[in-house]
Amino acid sequence: MKMKSKRMTGIKAAVYCVCTITVLLCSACGNKESSDNIEGSLGDVMTGLYEQADLSEDFRAGMASFETYELTEELEVSFLGTDEIEYAEGVASVPLMSSRAYQCVLLRVDEDTVDTVKQQLKDNADLNKWVCVSAETMLIESRGNVILFVMGEQDTVYALNEAFQKY
Repeated sequence: MKMKSKRMTGIKAAVYCVCTITVLLCSACGNKESSDNIEGSLGDVMTGLYEQADLSEDFRAGMASFETYELTEELEVSFLGTDEIEYAEGVASVPLMSSRAYQCVLLRVDEDTVDTVKQQLKDNADLNKWVCVSAETMLIESRGNVILFVMGEQDTVYALNEAFQKY
């Protein structure tokens, strides 16, 4: 009986070790995947998001009047709500003339500051910044060192986020 008991203990220990190793490997893989940075220029990424997103026909028709700008010091407050955010690269996409409250911003930041920048964007975002219209919702997400900051209609915002997460 004692021999069987030791054998069962050995089996339990082996199972425990295998489970622990599996959990650690899955965690390591998960952490690596979540820290993968999006490569390429943010202007190209923005174009890719629009191509891949499941956007309404109405929204796509309005995209003919969209312009994508490289963020500069002069544009920061308009698009980010503040000039206190540090970033390496930034682009913003907006309609030139529209009754639609919409903007999409991509920022490339230092990986160590992603959470801080996301909080700064949240703290300074103004869903009512447009004349006569307001954005329905706002979304701030990240992949690696790239942050997606979108304000607009809920369906559009979620479609862009889905494309961003798959990009």
